[in-house]
Amino acid sequence: MLLGVDYYPEQWDPDRMEEDMDTMVEMGCNGIRVGEFAWHLMERTEGQYDFSFFDSVIAMAKKKGLKVILGTPTAAIPAWLAKKHPEILSESWEGRKRVFGGRHVYCFNSPAMYKYSEKIIRAMVSHFRNEEQVIAWQVDNELGHEGSDLCFCPRCHSAFQNYLREKFQGEIGRLNETYGTTFWSQEYNSFEEIPLPLETITTHNPALRLDWERFRSKSIVDFMNFQVRLIREIAPGALIIHDFPGGGLNKHVDYSRASEKLDLAAYNHYPVWGGQKEPIAPHEIAFELDYIRGLKRRNFWITEAIMGAQGHDVTGYLPRPGQAKMWSYQAMAHGCESLLYFRYRGATKGAEQFCYGILDADNVRGRKFLEVQSFFADIRKYERAMETPVRSQVAIVYDYDSLASFRIQRQSLLLDCPGEMKKFYKVFFDRNVPVDVVPADADLSEYRVALFPQMILAKPEVQSRVKAFVHGGGTLVLTYRNAVKDEYNNLPFGERAPVGYCELAGVSVVETESLQEIDGFPIVGEGAFAGKAGRGGIFRDMLETKGAEVLYRYGDPFYAQYAAVTRRRSEHGVVYYLGCALDEATTGTIMETILQESRIGTIASDDGVEVVVRGKEEQCIRMFINHNAVPASVGDMVLAPFECRIEEA
Repeated sequence: MLLGVDYYPEQWDPDRMEEDMDTMVEMGCNGIRVGEFAWHLMERTEGQYDFSFFDSVIAMAKKKGLKVILGTPTAAIPAWLAKKHPEILSESWEGRKRVFGGRHVYCFNSPAMYKYSEKIIRAMVSHFRNEEQVIAWQVDNELGHEGSDLCFCPRCHSAFQNYLREKFQGEIGRLNETYGTTFWSQEYNSFEEIPLPLETITTHNPALRLDWERFRSKSIVDFMNFQVRLIREIAPGALIIHDFPGGGLNKHVDYSRASEKLDLAAYNHYPVWGGQKEPIAPHEIAFELDYIRGLKRRNFWITEAIMGAQGHDVTGYLPRPGQAKMWSYQAMAHGCESLLYFRYRGATKGAEQFCYGILDADNVRGRKFLEVQSFFADIRKYERAMETPVRSQVAIVYDYDSLASFRIQRQSLLLDCPGEMKKFYKVFFDRNVPVDVVPADADLSEYRVALFPQMILAKPEVQSRVKAFVHGGGTLVLTYRNAVKDEYNNLPFGERAPVGYCELAGVSVVETESLQEIDGFPIVGEGAFAGKAGRGGIFRDMLETKGAEVLYRYGDPFYAQYAAVTRRRSEHGVVYYLGCALDEATTGTIMETILQESRIGTIASDDGVEVVVRGKEEQCIRMFINHNAVPASVGDMVLAPFECRIEEA
């Protein structure tokens, strides 16, 4: 178990280094992360490599017993490189070149970026490859973050055209047919005529835009894999990680693809950031942790955990005493097995002066220092439990292409696909049922329940696994806007939604509408749900049943003959179809029914109190986590505000 801090020794007087590391050891650290933003320090002028500073850092870390995560420094290119190759800089939607001065300003399709990145990485890894104190290499930093996942420069334009040329095997006619470019006279005579999806009148072709989204993801994944291959070539036994930022489901990069070649996924964990009045809800924090764990379907590291207030230009909420420590326990509960705090000491210069650390600029050991010290001392006792895999019986499944399709055509102004996933997730979170958040290519055989919210693209390979899951006895939950389009982002001709699932679900969508209301209409229960009523909104499918039982029907004029929620029991499995966005109480009622049918146990606790079981025979523990600013209970146990209590199970 690695417990430590993110350290930027290049930002401080070198004479302070030994004192800093002594303080880290006193705090309970056994590791540090360094180097990810220090390209210029390592290569002040082109081709003149100097790693002596980090030699001294690693030597001091070795003396103090601190292991090292070393980052490739490509996230922040040096000024001399931007001056020599201005074309390396990315361009915004408006066609403005991003200037040197921030971070992540490079274009992922720049040949110069590849050329100079390879040089610095080869030199750096070759220099440190036999250094036993370096236990892991971090590739770049937060790839795709802060808008860096989009670039509209000429190199990206040319690379996009080449991507399409390769995809359609050089046959422009195939692209025209697939995209339906006869619409609005958009036929192309050559791949060189294909535009970037920049500002136009009305909108670009949805199939073109989906391929643009795929291309953007591929550009970042290719750059990630390029670095991984280099490190493995030079240091074959190296452990390679990447620190993913939050909000991955809204990025123009598929993190599940980006993590494939890594040994471990890592996460930079910020439940609150500058400008937020308060942290995101406890179930949303948990969802993001489970999403990171789901990238590789294994435990992960946290390379940046919050302790102080954060913000670049706008300062954020200060975690209350015990709250950030509680978030660290929650992270461990959801599959984190090593954790480092950002940052050891807050900066006095540069853009992150208001990203406060464990120590602030006053360099005083205060409350935050004591919280970290006590957390490290406590969590270390449960190392064996934290290293065991998290096992869940429920999966929430997402698809990068489907999420991109909704970015292209949102359809309802209120539709927030990750938000809808979190709404389902909250039901299980409130009942202390563990959940995996996994990509569409995941093996479903280990789950009893799988939810597929708004997976709008009907992909044969995914549907084949889904049908096998149901035939194997699983319970599947489909929602409105599921299997509406084909994999090219087009509507299939002659088929009703949910395309490919009508027989499995026992329903078909006769008509559909988008609403701009969350509670736009009533729904009325039938059968086992008779006497129950609720509200629906955002979107709704008018469902015609063929083999499915009606659980709720629309309760407004004109559409009362149509089902809103259905269930089809087969010889082996069960399929639910939710034809609209349901209110929280109705969502809870249906998910509770599914849990009971699937014989999945729940644990009662006060709102905001999380109960998690970790470990196995060697060490099994039960974690009780109070997210509330007031005392709360689990049975007879009363937890103080933001307390986490751990007991042997």
